[in-house]
This record gives sequence, C-alpha cells and structure tokens, in this order.
Amino acid sequence: MTEFKSKIRTIEWVDTFSRMVDQTLFPYEFKYVDIKTGDDMFDAIKTMIVRGAPAIGIAGAHGVVLYAQELKNLQRDEFIKKLLEKADYMATSRPTAVNLMWAVEKQKEVIKNSNSDVNGIIEELKQNAIKLENEDIEINKKIGAYGAEVVPKGATILTHCNAGALATVGYGTALGVVRSAFANDPTIQVFADETRPRQQGARITTLELTMDGIPTTLITDGMCSYFMKKGMIDMVVTGADRIAANGDTANKIGTYTVAIAAKYHNIPFYIAAPLSTIDISIKSGDEIPIEERSHDEVTHINGKAICAEGVNIINPGFDVTPHELISGIITEKGILRPDYKKSIAEAFK
Repeated sequence: MTEFKSKIRTIEWVDTFSRMVDQTLFPYEFKYVDIKTGDDMFDAIKTMIVRGAPAIGIAGAHGVVLYAQELKNLQRDEFIKKLLEKADYMATSRPTAVNLMWAVEKQKEVIKNSNSDVNGIIEELKQNAIKLENEDIEINKKIGAYGAEVVPKGATILTHCNAGALATVGYGTALGVVRSAFANDPTIQVFADETRPRQQGARITTLELTMDGIPTTLITDGMCSYFMKKGMIDMVVTGADRIAANGDTANKIGTYTVAIAAKYHNIPFYIAAPLSTIDISIKSGDEIPIEERSHDEVTHINGKAICAEGVNIINPGFDVTPHELISGIITEKGILRPDYKKSIAEAFK
C-alpha cells in the first residue's frame, strides 16, 4: 500500500517546552505557539488551542513535564508528591476525552516507578512524552491502513468534526483512513460537515484536506440526510473522544444524528480511534461525562451575536452514539466488530 505523507505536525516537544499549532486561529492563520508552563498547557487544552482526543493526550503528557521542570528545585519526595498532584490537576482540563487521562497516567507511572533523582525523573518524563508522540503517528498510520480496506473504490466519505492530523500528533484517525484510502485511489473524496458550534469541520477538516489535495465538499450539519438519500455518500467515518466497553462512543455533538441518518439509509458508519480512546472501566455510554461548554460558542460566531440576547442556551460538547449504530471501530489492532463487549475485551488481551 502506498503511504500518504501528511504535511502537518500538530504538537511536538522542543528542548524544554511544547510547540503546537494554535487551532483557535483557523482558518485565518496557521501559527505555532510555544507553551512553557504547566498552567499555560492546562489553559491551552481547556480553551482548545489544542484539540482532538489524541492530541489532547500528548498535550497532557507535555504538561506533566512542564510542571516537573517548574518543581525541579524541591527535594525528591516533595517533588514527587507535588508533581503527582499537578498531574491529577492537568487531567481535569477537559472531562470527556479519555486520552488525556490515559496519557497523564502514563506519566504518573514514570514518576512512581523511577529510581532517579529529580533531574533524572524530568528527563524520563520528557523521553516518555516524546515516545508517546512518535507512537501516536505510527498508531494512526495503522488505523488508516486497516480503515482503507473497507473504503469502496471511488467512495465519497462523510466525516463529522475533525479527526485528522490536527486532532492527533500527525496523520489522523478518521482522516488517516481517508489519507490511506486516497493514497491508493485518488478518486476518493470527502464530504465534511461544518460541525457547529465551533465549526471544526469547516475551519479545520477542510483546511487539512485542501492542503493535502484531497477533494472535499463542505456541507452544513443539517444536510447529511439529503445527500444520503440522493446516494451521494457511501460511508461515514468519525473519530471518538471516549468509547465504553460495550462500544458506545462519545464524539463531537451531532455525531449521534449522523449515525441515525446513516443507519436509516443503510450506509456504513465507522469509528476510527486508537485503543487509548477505549475506556474499559465504564460499561456503557451512560457513564461517559459530557462536557458542557460556554454559551458564547452557540450565541456568537467570530465574536458577533447571532441570536436574541437573553435566550436560553444549552451547549453539550459531545453526544454518545449507541453501539448498535456502529458498523465497526477501526483501531491499530484491526477493525473491531459487534459484539463489541467481546471484540473490545479481546483487543486488550
């Protein structure tokens, strides 16, 4: 299989700090920012300078290193105690994406298991963060290769939100599937929905795919059923922020709606995500915490109000798609199929 070369590196550890693309500036500006303190990393995650479950995970791992550097003058026992507290705090920056908690736990394991002095622990944390970065890209490429196997020749793929290179360290999960399929079949094309209220599909997915020369059509969120009925969409592939042990999947708000429409029109609906997105500690999607975000995201676009002042607003950042609507979960170990309780359990052996 031909390998597609993505041009984007979303986040990277550089010497003593984390460098990342500022995704709040899209589509007007493509700019890297340097994050040099733990608290700045917490804010970068919370305000979505960095976004996408895998990328958030790496940011969390970087954040632990930044906190470690700030605490380096403490005695070893106090350093470890304070750093573990800071790590736990970093994991609260966003509640739904389990990759954040997973990556922070990986760093906590380094802290707890190290026999080194303070400087040694900091170096071990740095090297582990870099290792997680590099692994993310390789995992995404495996997801892409497995996913490409189920993409029909000449397919039009609908994706929701952004699960591309900019939601990961590079390459992408759902868009990794697109990239891998396109590398061997340049007749592949994408329909990207805008993904209100933050328009990640419009602002980010279309930018990524256009940069890579992959034909892309932007549609509004309410249009998917129209195009499905016309036979213009062959499959749906989205990312995920947390997957329960039974396959229920939390992803950007609106994913559930797309899944229902796909089921009605007999269109395959796939989730593409690394195993680190699967939370086997929770039995179903009912247990997944759903982040409630700022009302301004709904009431304003580009700083300008789009509705009457004083209107009531509810703004959940995610919804949960029941496993019954999911054709398969594409992971680095292959495509998991129903019964998801069994296939997910098997993947973790």
